[in-house]
Amino acid sequence: MKLLKTLAFAFVLFCSTVSYAGKNAKYVFMFIGDGMGVNEVLATQMYQAALEDRNGIVPLCFTQFPVTGLSLTYSASSGVTDSAAGGTALACGQKTANSMISMLPDRKTSLTSIAERAHAQGRRVAICTTVGVDHATPAVFYAHNVHRDNYHQIGMELPESGFEFFAGSDFHQNFDRKDPSADEGNYAKAENHGYKIVRGYDEYKAAAAEADRMILLEPEDDDPSALPQSISQKENDLNLAQITEAAIDFMMKERGKGFFIMVEGGQIDGALHANDPAACVREVIDMDNAVKVAYDFYLKHKDETLIVITADHETGGLSLARDNQYRLNLKALQNQTIDKGAFSRHLSKINVDLGEDAPITWEELQEELKKSFGFWDKLRLSKDQENRLRNAYVETFGMNYVEEGSNPADNYKVERISDLACAIMSEIALVNWGSTGHSAGYVPVFAVGKGAEQFSGQMENTEIPIRIARAAGIKW
Repeated sequence: MKLLKTLAFAFVLFCSTVSYAGKNAKYVFMFIGDGMGVNEVLATQMYQAALEDRNGIVPLCFTQFPVTGLSLTYSASSGVTDSAAGGTALACGQKTANSMISMLPDRKTSLTSIAERAHAQGRRVAICTTVGVDHATPAVFYAHNVHRDNYHQIGMELPESGFEFFAGSDFHQNFDRKDPSADEGNYAKAENHGYKIVRGYDEYKAAAAEADRMILLEPEDDDPSALPQSISQKENDLNLAQITEAAIDFMMKERGKGFFIMVEGGQIDGALHANDPAACVREVIDMDNAVKVAYDFYLKHKDETLIVITADHETGGLSLARDNQYRLNLKALQNQTIDKGAFSRHLSKINVDLGEDAPITWEELQEELKKSFGFWDKLRLSKDQENRLRNAYVETFGMNYVEEGSNPADNYKVERISDLACAIMSEIALVNWGSTGHSAGYVPVFAVGKGAEQFSGQMENTEIPIRIARAAGIKW
């Protein structure tokens, strides 16, 4: 009888353990829209409705998640955080000073990220972004540094994490002129730690089966600091949905382990720093397309998956109103086909091709603005707007003084034209901007799946990784 009681107790204990384990999220997705505040999300939904010629919204995938909250983003050193401190809070559950990567403000104490905890406890980990793999947001999940700009040091920590998968544009040192030998060090160390480095989705598919660890990078182009923004992407460019597909595929090579995947929409922030509304809404849609990939996975593993969407801070102080007009014209944004930075590079290339004695004419510039922004033929410009563009043209190409023997095409400040074009697009769309930097505004939180109920209401950004860990059974 005593033996039977002992066996019965052991069976109950076993069943309760299995039952408890079943309550945890085995598969965890954490999406971070860099710079994505509540108005950026709303503007994107209103833009999609405007394309259907109606007021209201067309919901994004992630805005339809059943749980919604708001996150506070201030850092330990400022009411307005940067991505390093904001990311550290989301990764490590503690506030730090701006510019710090997963370290306390004492500049000595390293913090442990949720990704490091998950990996130490047997889960596979993927860190994904649309910017450099050693940029602030991805870095806070694997590195520890006193300053976010120490790219080479941060990149050298990446392979030491042992995480199975990374994806992004490149290592920053690939274009950092201060240390031209550093990029070789980043690549070599990664390869020495067993990472297969591939460029582009096709290379990923060809190499994934045989690789134990992987770093997926953008095919080499003129700007390795980030993937091309969604509005400017070409057919062969790597995109965030492909990166998410690759991350899931690679994580599921060992299905029994479970995973933690962080996916950053890093170029949302780039569009917002540029006050480029058309690029902004395309970037939010791009991240939502990646969320759809994760959501498809969730539908197949509902009882085991958690998806959390949030942001590290708001950028730009976007206001969905202008000059007491009580209306919006977001549909106008569909006419823009290139982001601000890419348009500047395009103008520079035109002038280099034309040569030093023949800068682009005003009529030629008008044609470029028609093609890239829809000005004049699709969008009417006021006399004032046209005069401002013409003055910017004269200031750029008619008043530059350069050193004798240098090529004027290398000295034209074409950014003033790109800046003005995006400013006029904001005027036409009837949106406004508070700054070209970050703000202290609320950022949204959306969640679905196991443990999602924890993410409603107002919360500190530091609570988010702790709540994810609780939902996933990751010991904190």
